[in-house]
Amino acid sequence: MKPSLAWIAGTAVALSTVAVGSLLLLGGGTALSVRFGGSVWIPVHADDSWLPKPVAMALAPHPPIPKAGQVHWRTLAPGFEAGDLPVAANGVAVDRILLARIDPARFRFAVRNAPRGDKELADWMAERCPVLAVNGSYYAPDGKPATPVVSDGRPLGPQQYDATQGAFVAGSGTANLQDLRHRDWRALFKNADAAMISYPLLLTEDGTSRAPAGTGWLANRSFLGQDRRGRMLIGTTEGAYFTLDRLAAFLKAAPLDLKLALNLDGGPVACQGISLGGFERRQCGKWEIQVKDGHAKLIPTSQLLPVHFGTPAMPMALLVYDKRDKPCASSL
Repeated sequence: MKPSLAWIAGTAVALSTVAVGSLLLLGGGTALSVRFGGSVWIPVHADDSWLPKPVAMALAPHPPIPKAGQVHWRTLAPGFEAGDLPVAANGVAVDRILLARIDPARFRFAVRNAPRGDKELADWMAERCPVLAVNGSYYAPDGKPATPVVSDGRPLGPQQYDATQGAFVAGSGTANLQDLRHRDWRALFKNADAAMISYPLLLTEDGTSRAPAGTGWLANRSFLGQDRRGRMLIGTTEGAYFTLDRLAAFLKAAPLDLKLALNLDGGPVACQGISLGGFERRQCGKWEIQVKDGHAKLIPTSQLLPVHFGTPAMPMALLVYDKRDKPCASSL
């Protein structure tokens, strides 16, 4: 018997409702339901068969210490290198850190905010065509900056804020990380073109870390670093082997010659894109797992599904531009 139009329409509506409901349960794909105003968590265990081996290893009571492999750098333009740093534990590849190393004298930095949650990595990469985009610091439930920020010379975010961790500050051909333990962020931000406070400071100049110990929070990570030659490093992990204190210890020992390192927001929002000299990179996170009192729970996102539903929204972004300001296709 031929189905009626009413039956077809009803079935379509039902399937659409199930699909939309499933996506909302799984974090909404590109929506901000994962991080805006609450989230859904599900329990996970180290012996769950669907978990990747590195995540299962990281969930063990005593995970093996990660060691850095050899970093491979590729010059994309004068003053800009892309690289990747393998991470192994007990002889098993458990993660990989995607890196960029940038001379601030040749490239400029911008901090931007999209509070409506309507920009993903691809959208930021089309924002006057930066050579690099990475997620920025933390944002509030309304999508606005949760920490003080300077965007194109304008202050954003809270202006009453007690900061003792770190900040990124750029302007007048310079870019630096700053330890705020004994410095006033207001004075540092006064003449900045781009700036943002973030936390924790993963590495200080005396080799210590302010990352909290034993948090048990596994996630994709993004961070900023400054090496002893003054170059800015931007890193994003492919996986989620690192807790914050584990990442801090790893970066201290890694062959990057870092003087300072500052954590950025993490989890599915940990994204990095590069487009320069014929080189293309697009990476976004999948993982955010909280471990407390021996119990682990996961934010399920559509990035964990075999079918691709887009990348997470990025309310905060750090963008890097060629100072020559070459026009690009999206701005013509």
